[in-house]
Amino acid sequence: MYPEEMVKPMRAELSEAGFKELYTAADVKNEIQKEGTTLVVVNSVCGCAARNARPGAKMSLDGAKKPSNLITVFAGVDKEAVDAAREEMFPFPPSSPSMALFKNGELVHMLERHHIEGRPAELIAENLKDAYNEYC
Repeated sequence: MYPEEMVKPMRAELSEAGFKELYTAADVKNEIQKEGTTLVVVNSVCGCAARNARPGAKMSLDGAKKPSNLITVFAGVDKEAVDAAREEMFPFPPSSPSMALFKNGELVHMLERHHIEGRPAELIAENLKDAYNEYC
């Protein structure tokens, strides 16, 4: 587990953009089951989270359509919440960072680490915007 002091600025990148930080399994399941669309970002300390995932997630929100709920959990810190999010992302294997879009509790779009690593934030944002246009 990473120390909270280390991850605090990495959490802030998303929470300051409107993402709700979740720490418990019950909170994750409740948020994902809400009516409408929910974007879940599994945050991470790795370089591709800093360079690609967090900026891409934030950039994806500047379009006309966007999810009604934005939530985030932190891999390596919030074990209970991350495990619950990953259960909802089945059949995709655990990866971080990752992003999942749910509609009325059903997984409709997924970006795994291999979709994020080595790709520019702009491309990740466009991928998410395409999903928002289809599902939001």
